Amino acid sequence: MACGNGPSAGTHALSDLPWASAVSGWGPVERDRSNGEQDAGDGRTLAIGGATYAKGLGVHADSEVVHYLGRGCRSLTVDVGVDDEAGGDKGSVVFQVYRDGTKVADSGRLTGADAPRTLTADLTGGMELRLQVSDGGDGVGYDHADWADPRLVCT
Repeated sequence: MACGNGPSAGTHALSDLPWASAVSGWGPVERDRSNGEQDAGDGRTLAIGGATYAKGLGVHADSEVVHYLGRGCRSLTVDVGVDDEAGGDKGSVVFQVYRDGTKVADSGRLTGADAPRTLTADLTGGMELRLQVSDGGDGVGYDHADWADPRLVCT
């Protein structure tokens, strides 16, 4: 898990690590569950385009989750998309990954009709990882967003 200098060497499920801060637009950020509604733990299994995931973060636009890296991590690979609980083609979001304020990955606009999109972000030398989800330009209705199977590689 985490030590004073950030996560230990190896590959980590990001949902297993503590965050420095976490804000979700509707209800709390959920570990290994979809966003659900207002209460903690009210989400379901993470699911994007029919694919299910045991690990990840369920949020709602607009959201931001920050993790401390301590310059010891190399990369993040994650599947992103609107959770199936939004229903059909409802919801539209944009996922962005930042390393120390520099954008290192962007999903573009995704809707509930889209399959999961895999993002890979270079985190080499970064002190901080910031995961942001914004609405897709049409308000936040049904914007249940999943950071699914997030794999953080540290040295």
